[in-house]
Amino acid sequence: MSQGTVHNWRITLTSYLDRRLLWVFLLGCSSGFPWLLIGSNMSGWLTDSGLTRTTVGLFGSVFVVYAINWLWAPLIDRVKLPFLYKNLGQRRSWIFLMQVIMLICTLSISYTDPSLNLCLTMILAFAIAIASSTQDITIDAFRIDSFQEHEKNKLPQAAAMTIIGWWTGYSLPGYFSYINADSIGWDGVYLWMTGFIGLLILFTLFIDEPNSNREALQAEAESDYAMKLQQMNNSFFLWFSVTIVEPFAEFFRRNGIKVALILLLFIFLFKIGEAFLGRMSIIFYKEIGFSNIQIGQYSKLIGWGVTVVFTLIGSAINIRLGIVKGLLIGGISMAASNLMFAVMAQIGPNEQLFLATLIVDNFTSAFATIAFVSFLTFLTGRAFSATQYALLSSLGNLGRTTLSLFSGVTVDWISTFNWLECISWLNPWSIFFIITTLMVLPSLTMLMGLHPYFRRLTNP
Repeated sequence: MSQGTVHNWRITLTSYLDRRLLWVFLLGCSSGFPWLLIGSNMSGWLTDSGLTRTTVGLFGSVFVVYAINWLWAPLIDRVKLPFLYKNLGQRRSWIFLMQVIMLICTLSISYTDPSLNLCLTMILAFAIAIASSTQDITIDAFRIDSFQEHEKNKLPQAAAMTIIGWWTGYSLPGYFSYINADSIGWDGVYLWMTGFIGLLILFTLFIDEPNSNREALQAEAESDYAMKLQQMNNSFFLWFSVTIVEPFAEFFRRNGIKVALILLLFIFLFKIGEAFLGRMSIIFYKEIGFSNIQIGQYSKLIGWGVTVVFTLIGSAINIRLGIVKGLLIGGISMAASNLMFAVMAQIGPNEQLFLATLIVDNFTSAFATIAFVSFLTFLTGRAFSATQYALLSSLGNLGRTTLSLFSGVTVDWISTFNWLECISWLNPWSIFFIITTLMVLPSLTMLMGLHPYFRRLTNP
C-alpha cells in the first residue's frame, strides 16, 4: 500500500473524531429505541402470549405512521414550540417533547396485558409510533443541519454514526429485554425501559443545537412567494405556501418531474425484502427452536457488535468508492443474504449457522443502509431539510411498513398451499425467504437505469 493511500485512510479515520458525529450517534440511539418498543420486543411479547403469526404481522400496522410522517414534517421546520424553543432550540425542543410522550406511553404499556386487551396495547404502541416518527423527522433534520453543503465527505460518516446509534438504541436494550423476559415478564421489561428513555432525554439535553442558515433560506423563499402573491395580501396563505408547498415544489424543480418520480419509486422499493424478513424474524427464530436468551445473545448483543464494526468499515468503503456503487453492491448483497435464512429454515436451530447468518446479514444491511441514508441526504435541500428528508425516508418506510404487514399472512399462505407438494423438500419458511430475496430486483433494475443521473448528482 502506497504512502499516499495510507495517508488518505488515516485522514478518513481521524475525521470520525468530529464532535458533531457524537451528537449524531446519541440521537441515533434515540431513533432506534422506539422500534424495539413496538417492534421486536412487542413481537416477542405477543408471540409468548399465544397470538398468531397473522396477528403479530398485522400489529405492525402501527408502523404505517412512519410512512406518512411527511404530512406534518413542515411543522417541524417552521413551528417554534413555546418555552422549549427558547431553551433548547428548534430541533432539540421537538425531540425532547416527543421523548417525554414516549416515556409516558411506555410506562402505560407496562401495566397492560396484550393477551387480554390487545386494543389498548395497540393504541399505546400507535402513540409511541407517532411520537417516534415525529422525533425521526427532527433527528434527520438535525443531522443534515449539522453539516454544510461543502462537507459532502462527512455524509457517509454521519450516516454511519446514525446507523451505529440506531442499532445501539435498538439492540443493547433488546438484549437485556430478551435475557430477562422469562424471569421478570414482558411487563417488567417495559417498566425497566422507561429508565432508558430517561437516559435518552438526558442525551438530548446534553448535545448542542446545530448551526444552520435554515431560517435565512426560509425567509428568502418567503420573500419570493410574497412577491408572487402580493395581490392576495393574505399572510396565512403566504405561510401555508412556504411551509407546505415550497418544500415539495423545490424538490421537483431541482430534479425534474420525471426523474423525481422515478427516484421516489426507487426509494419505495429498495428495502421491501428486508422489511418482510425483519417483521417475521422473531417468530421465525422461536418457531425453529431458539429460546429468548439465545435470541437476545445472538440477534441483539452479537448482532449489535457486528453491525457497529461493519458500519464503520462500510462507511469508510463508501467514502472511497462512492454512494452509487455502494447502493448497487449493498442492494445485491442485502438480498442475497436472505438466502442464508432459507438455509436456517431447512437445518433448524443450529447456533453456528445462526451466528454466521447474523454476521452476513448485518454486514450487508449496514453497507446498504449507509449508502441509502447518504443518498437520501444528497437529495435533500437545506432550506426545508426536515420536510424533504421526511418525504424521502417516509417513502422507504411506506414499503417497509405497509407491505410488510402481510408478511405473516404470506407465511401462512405458503404453508397451506397445495402446490407445495411438488417442492415438499423446501420448508415454507425457506420459500418465504427466497421470495424476500427476489423482492429487491425491481429497485436494482431502476438503479441501473438511473445510474448516469446518480453519478451526476453525487459527483458534481
